Amino acid sequence: TEAADICCASCGIAELDDIKLKTCDACDLVHYCSDECQQEHRPQHELRCKERAAELRDEILLRQPKSSFMGDCPICFLPLPLDPKKSSMQSCCSKVVCKGCSYADYQRQLEERLGRVCPFCRHLAPKGEEEAHRNNMKRAEANDPIAIRCIGAKHYSAGDYDTAFEYWTKAAELGDAVAHFGLSLLYEKGDVEKDKKKEIYHLEKAAIAGHHLARFKLGLYERKNEGFERAVKHWIIAANLGSDEAIGVLKQCYIMGKVTKEDFATALRGHQAAVDATKSLQREAAPEIATAREVYWE
Repeated sequence: TEAADICCASCGIAELDDIKLKTCDACDLVHYCSDECQQEHRPQHELRCKERAAELRDEILLRQPKSSFMGDCPICFLPLPLDPKKSSMQSCCSKVVCKGCSYADYQRQLEERLGRVCPFCRHLAPKGEEEAHRNNMKRAEANDPIAIRCIGAKHYSAGDYDTAFEYWTKAAELGDAVAHFGLSLLYEKGDVEKDKKKEIYHLEKAAIAGHHLARFKLGLYERKNEGFERAVKHWIIAANLGSDEAIGVLKQCYIMGKVTKEDFATALRGHQAAVDATKSLQREAAPEIATAREVYWE
């Protein structure tokens, strides 16, 4: 049978009904019947394991994300723009709502003489920053990664980097891309400790989740380390997410003859498609949200 063809890489025992083998977590290439066999086989397998693990990591890292880290507006379901002034985070439910939906709901409330409420969950709007902070704290207690990240951002802005690190670490563990990007800044600037390896790790986690600035910075690091081909791949991925920074550097590379006309044209089309997907008549008619909460750091 197919199962019987799978053998322990160390002792050779086959996988049968009463014998279950586990796959090497790092490379997914070989199987073992026990921890002892895995330890015994490590000297022979370690080099190939690391090579394959790096290949798998690259496959994930250089894959085009389905969307940016911003996701979609929960009301109109259109992709959210990368510009933070074109959306706002609601402290009551941690939903990021586009300016079009926020403004349309605001207009309705004015016309019907209603009290200000969240355009998504209909919770009463906070009367000030203090109440908004209390809302964030309640959401954070419920393990909401966006609320936890926002509290970290407040501490970061106040210069309390150790507390920001604690909040961002927790939000990153819950999968928040912006928290990963924030941690990369802390490691880059040495606000908690200067660590290039950890900085790159968090940039990669953010980039995989669709953070365009993290992806753009990875391209800069690759170019600095003479990995120009990989740098271009990162910038094309960022351009396809709608990154103006990435399309700008790709244009310079094209002028210098380091990016082909075909690749640059493809990147331009991808960038325009991403930008166009965030547009609607309702959004175009709404003013920018001057009080929008910062959702990433430039």
